[in-house]
Amino acid sequence: MSLTRRDFARTTATAGAGVALAGSVGALSSAPGALASAETETTGEESAAEHGGVGYGPLLPDPDGILALPAGFSYRILTYAGRTKLESGEFTPADHDGTAAFAGPRGTTLLVNNHEMDGPRSDYDHPVPLTEGLVYDPAAPGGCTVVEVRRDGRVAEWVGIAGTANNCAGGSTPWGTWLTCEENSDRAGENGMTKDHGYVFEVDPCDRRANRGPKPLKFFGRYDHEAVVIDPRRGHAYLTEDADEPNGLFYRWTPPKGFTYGPGRFRTLADDAGVLQAPKCFNSGGHFVDDLSRATRIGTVYGVDWVDVPDRDARTVSVREQFGEGEVTRARKLEGMWWGDGGAYIVSSYAREESPVQHDGQVWFYDPKRRTLTLKVLLGVNPDPSRDGTLDGPDNITVSPYGGLIIAEDGEGVQHLFGATDSGRTYPIARNDLNIGTEEEPEFSEFTGVTFSPDGKTLYANIQEPGIMLAINGPWKRQRR
Repeated sequence: MSLTRRDFARTTATAGAGVALAGSVGALSSAPGALASAETETTGEESAAEHGGVGYGPLLPDPDGILALPAGFSYRILTYAGRTKLESGEFTPADHDGTAAFAGPRGTTLLVNNHEMDGPRSDYDHPVPLTEGLVYDPAAPGGCTVVEVRRDGRVAEWVGIAGTANNCAGGSTPWGTWLTCEENSDRAGENGMTKDHGYVFEVDPCDRRANRGPKPLKFFGRYDHEAVVIDPRRGHAYLTEDADEPNGLFYRWTPPKGFTYGPGRFRTLADDAGVLQAPKCFNSGGHFVDDLSRATRIGTVYGVDWVDVPDRDARTVSVREQFGEGEVTRARKLEGMWWGDGGAYIVSSYAREESPVQHDGQVWFYDPKRRTLTLKVLLGVNPDPSRDGTLDGPDNITVSPYGGLIIAEDGEGVQHLFGATDSGRTYPIARNDLNIGTEEEPEFSEFTGVTFSPDGKTLYANIQEPGIMLAINGPWKRQRR
């Protein structure tokens, strides 16, 4: 059913510019014993008044040159590509990306970690190992690993799926599994691949046997997938596409009538099960919105209708190119998503000349009950990405148990983890101090895989290159609006 102009006017009259945020995922004890640890030398908290009541104060340089944190915070390295090893003896794979944390047996924490690699396996020193029974396409270098953190602090890691391509943000399910997304749509025969790519796969962190014989969930469509979330009440899946020429889309998948969710249930569905749709947005005046970059003020609200995808497997034409002008609403660099507060938070990392209006990051909230998109965070074009304290390029995202959002930066120059309050105010949490460039031309990799433990005591995040998983602890506190 379409959302009428009258319906939209009524919902926008009652929708506020901000919402109360809450959420949590995963778990980890901060006991010592992993590869390395560090702690800021200053342990006293700066007063909240000195920072306008928001955030944790200035970031202090790391003497080990990895992670700058506020006073009183510390980090621990859990995995490091090419240094730590899997249970099987191979090195931890490179290019860490999307991550979620799950409560495991006997007080353990299980973190599922995507590894974003595509093209020939020979291009990488540390691709995901081709573990027997867990391989989709032996030519592809990507996949995901499961990292187990035990109560005594010991860490183990094993392969969850291998032989996939460019596993990016992904998403967790309400039933405790991980959906890993391929941000690569190579066909068999392209770039050495032996199977078609551009799919979503389910990985169970608690049941290794359930992951054998990986099956692509083709009903979600074949395109450059980024992230996915599941509406636990209505059953819809929402997915983002990171693409341009033309700009990508975010999608809604409606399950077939009578379908019951649960571990392994997706494997029972046909390739064309359910309905995949793309959004068509309009403003409060009833006018069609062609691109989300049109929104230039926090609190902007758009109504959303959904349009069926003609050929979800993109047999001859990519999904996003199956729609003509005026049929759907697009956005550049649609990236991370997170389910919280009864809806989906959706990131558009930036917009440039290919878009109607340029920006350096948006975070939207989709309310499925009202069928509206509300702009929660907006970052203007960053004039000097090399200067610390400026933010651009939001990517992976999570809802914080302390209010607001935590966002991983994938922009130009200096890279941060930063928070955003309910009203859209931002503050720094961490800075990547690991220079993978030169002293003359420094380069800092993006942050990925940001997620909290279920008890809210630990924030996990990755430095994508060379591939480091971090656990961050400190004096977390509820943030003001």
